[in-house]
Amino acid sequence: MRELETERLLLRRFRAADLPRFTAYRSDPEVARYQSWTPDFGPAEAERFLDEQDGADLGPPGVWLQLAATDRASGALAGDCAVSVVPGPPRTFELGVTMSRQAQGRGLAREATAAVVARLFAEHDAHRVTAVLDERNEAAARLLAGLGFREEARLVEADWCKGEWVTLRTFAMLEREAGLEAA
Repeated sequence: MRELETERLLLRRFRAADLPRFTAYRSDPEVARYQSWTPDFGPAEAERFLDEQDGADLGPPGVWLQLAATDRASGALAGDCAVSVVPGPPRTFELGVTMSRQAQGRGLAREATAAVVARLFAEHDAHRVTAVLDERNEAAARLLAGLGFREEARLVEADWCKGEWVTLRTFAMLEREAGLEAA
């Protein structure tokens, strides 16, 4: 997936210069709270992440491509958007978004997610885009609903994460619901 520009953001591949800010928000307990990683995320994990992302591309099922969401004016890393081709059904993608605490509450997650979703439908022939989240992450649920995603499932205690059972909510949007189908 190539770079994306929005009004306030540039979504692009991660660079080594992003790692200090990336490590800072990944190690923030409030940011890590509903994510799969723990707040002990450090520089070594960030380096491994960068190595894994080197050459990563949207396409191999189950491989996550993460795009750095940077402020267009300052170049500062605000967060990231992750996208993966879902193994199995064709033209199906899963996405996620993480913003640093300083970037939260400013509409940046919405801006980044909307741009990625539009790109998936318009240029990657997506039929369906999904997102799965911890049901306690009410901000993410509001974000997805506000973008037009439908809640499809609530899976009670379906995931074992960080030493506890977590209830998951699944949201999805079809190409026809995004209003981007070809005529």
